Amino acid sequence: MPSIILFDIFFFFSYTLSMKNLALSIPSGFSIGSLNINFYGLIVAVAYLLALFVCFKIAKKRRFSSENIVTLMFYVVPLFIIFARAYYVIARWETFDNFWDMLKFWDGGVAFFGGLFGGALGALLYCLIHKKNFFALADVLAPALILAQALSRWGNFFNQEAYGFAVTDPALQWFPFAVFIDDCNIPICNCGGEGWHYATFFYESGLDLIGFTLLMVLLFKVRFKNSGMVAGIYLIFYGTMRAIIEPMRTDSLFWGNVRISFVLGILLAVVGLGYVLFCTILHRRKKTPFEKIMDVLKKDF
Repeated sequence: MPSIILFDIFFFFSYTLSMKNLALSIPSGFSIGSLNINFYGLIVAVAYLLALFVCFKIAKKRRFSSENIVTLMFYVVPLFIIFARAYYVIARWETFDNFWDMLKFWDGGVAFFGGLFGGALGALLYCLIHKKNFFALADVLAPALILAQALSRWGNFFNQEAYGFAVTDPALQWFPFAVFIDDCNIPICNCGGEGWHYATFFYESGLDLIGFTLLMVLLFKVRFKNSGMVAGIYLIFYGTMRAIIEPMRTDSLFWGNVRISFVLGILLAVVGLGYVLFCTILHRRKKTPFEKIMDVLKKDF
């Protein structure tokens, strides 16, 4: 256990020291001698460690040990990072001059949805190799993930990113409804380079905390007949929330004229809703071949 925690602290601390200074009037970090520490990376590191702590605390609820969670991190963390970076690179392909620049994730440029898919793949590989219940594991990871998201969004505050369009009504120009950005270079924004913007990072952070509370209540107070229900509700909650907030943001990744995260948010919500409904009616029907495959994924050997 100490080895994986030390590895993760080293990685995220390195990320903290390497992130570029993206903010102006809002302090982006601090220095200790010649050592520059970026708030964004520091917040992400704390968010990750907090999520790991939550996983340790709730793992027994789904018959996992702390050692299981430690081993899981060796699968999840690398794939989360790789996919988060690959997603961003593909969406911003035209901005990269060479292959080396594509690898420099420490210069900024990762996307949550890519990390989510990579982390899910890592969790699935772990369950297949170690013969664990994938859906029960997803129930453990979902509350920890959304809590980490809630905290990580504050890194966007210090980096002056993930904000919305300009707020022109003086009565609404106050934090946390809006945030003042003094170096806006987003082409689709009409602020003129600086001004008050919708604090969309704060909206998501607050809603993520509500989602965390909801998932923890469901996990500990409700006895579902099927594993994966908490994870399914996470997909519904986060997907719906992201689809609502995404059109307000100025820094969305686009595929043509389509906001990719908006579409993925809707797809996540649909998948989550489909799974919840599937589990709800599962006991009423004779199992199909697909349902038998799902049972194999759920099985603890």
